Amino acid sequence: MSSGVSGSNSAFRRRVERAAELRAVRASGSTAQENDELNAAEENLRQKRAKIDDAAKAEYLIRDAMAQGKFDNLKYAGKPIPGLGEAYDPDWWVKGLIRRENISGLGPKAILLRTEDAGLDARLDAQFSEKQVREIVEDFNARVIDARRQLQGGPPVITKTRDVDVELDRWRGRRAAAAAVAPPEPEPKRPWWRRLWSGAG
Repeated sequence: MSSGVSGSNSAFRRRVERAAELRAVRASGSTAQENDELNAAEENLRQKRAKIDDAAKAEYLIRDAMAQGKFDNLKYAGKPIPGLGEAYDPDWWVKGLIRRENISGLGPKAILLRTEDAGLDARLDAQFSEKQVREIVEDFNARVIDARRQLQGGPPVITKTRDVDVELDRWRGRRAAAAAVAPPEPEPKRPWWRRLWSGAG
C-alpha cells in the first residue's frame, strides 16, 4: 500500500473519531453550531468513504490484522490446504468432522464398514475364544450384506465379506505366533527368609 493511502487512512480514522465525539456531544444536548459541525463532519466522512475503493479498504484491514499478529500461528501456515485439488464432494464437511473428531458410529455405512474392516484383525486378536471370533465375523458379514442391499445413496460399499473359517484359521495362527514369541515367565524369586533357611543364596 502506498504512503498516500496510509496517510489518507490515518486522516480517515481521525475524522471517524471526531464524528464519534460530535455524536456524543449531540446526545448530551448540543448547540446549533455543534450540530452544524457534526453534520459537516458526517458529510465529509460519507464523501471520504465514497472515494476509498473496496480494494484499498481490504488492503488496509489485512495489513492492520497482520500488524496485530492475527495471522500468526495459523493451522495451515506454510502448508498446502487439504482437499484443494480434489473434486467437489457434497459431504466434505461431515467427512472432515468425522475425521477430525474421531467420531465413530456416524457417517455413511460404506465408510464405517471400511474403517471397521481395517481394524477387524486387531479386534479379533483381542478375543479369547473361537466362538467370540465367529460371532464378530458373522455380524460383520451380515452388516456388509445389509449395506449392499440398501439404496440410500452415498459412496458404494466396496468392503468384502470375510470367510469365517479362514478368519478362524488366521486368528489361531496369530495366537500361536504370539505365544511362541512371548518370553517365558521368570521363575519367582523366593523370599529372603526362605533363602536363608535353606542355606541357598
